[in-house]
Amino acid sequence: MKIGIDLGTANIIVYVKGQGIVMMEPSVVAVDDQNHIVAVGEEAREMIGRTPGNIQAIRPMRDGVIADYVITEALLDHFIHRVQQGRRFGWGKPEVMISVPAGVTSVEKRAVRDAALKAGAAEAYLIEEPIAAAIGANVPISGPSGSMIIDIGGGTSEIAVISLGAIVVSTSLRVGGNKIDEAIHSYIRKKYNLMIGDRTAEDVKIQIGTALPLERELTMDVRGRDLIAGLPRTISIASSEVMEAIEPPLQQIIGAVRLVLEQTPPELSSDIIDKGMVMSGGGSLLRNIDKLLTQVTGVPCHVADNSMHCVALGTGIALEHFDFFKKYLGPQA
Repeated sequence: MKIGIDLGTANIIVYVKGQGIVMMEPSVVAVDDQNHIVAVGEEAREMIGRTPGNIQAIRPMRDGVIADYVITEALLDHFIHRVQQGRRFGWGKPEVMISVPAGVTSVEKRAVRDAALKAGAAEAYLIEEPIAAAIGANVPISGPSGSMIIDIGGGTSEIAVISLGAIVVSTSLRVGGNKIDEAIHSYIRKKYNLMIGDRTAEDVKIQIGTALPLERELTMDVRGRDLIAGLPRTISIASSEVMEAIEPPLQQIIGAVRLVLEQTPPELSSDIIDKGMVMSGGGSLLRNIDKLLTQVTGVPCHVADNSMHCVALGTGIALEHFDFFKKYLGPQA
């Protein structure tokens, strides 16, 4: 059995050979004060900000790397076993391919690989996220032509230029969807003296978030706790306010894209102008972010089909065609 896993800061997406994407759940684990696991995935995410004192909802991945090794191992174990359950040939240990950010150290790579092996994998291979995203987005990577991929995940943004199956220039920025949520959270607290939860901030981003002004303004009611009165309160917030709130993290992403473009060899730059930049990851679903990048760089930018699943698809495809892709995987931890 071959399983591809996008082990993200916000979500874990699982690909199984012959079945495609079979699971996508938040990377959240709820544990009690005895360190026993109470819930995993969507069930645990529902508990964020709502748990009693003896239960804690934890995100074991931070900025694309393992922050809590034991919990990450339990998370992988849960998903690997869930995928194998109910399959006629579900016994035996699966082969697993896991994506890691391009900027991680060999120690961080080894931690991911060890966690997968302890969770029940027969063999665990690692693939860098920009390569996996490019494969999943159907970007040709093996030829001598340059392709640029911008993968905006929950914890990291990976920007890379790929040619001949390898990363030529890249940067890994520890800014992603979570930092955008934090910016919304902070803006509402400062402007309205209203404390909102992480899930509410994410809902605001998804429902009315935009990188450029909209022709028709969107509004949304937001509920939280008034910091002065200490009582629950509801406010109405507009998409233009969200755009103002998320400008700082977006500027950091734009700066990283510019940096990679500046460092790209001239021949590859001309390829990128012809093909345009490809965006993947959950962050690429923010309204008009592709138009903003086109505006500031002058290079066409488009969001890949199925952008949320590109990295997971890429890990699965690379494992299915391992003999072809192994020369592009780089040194394993």
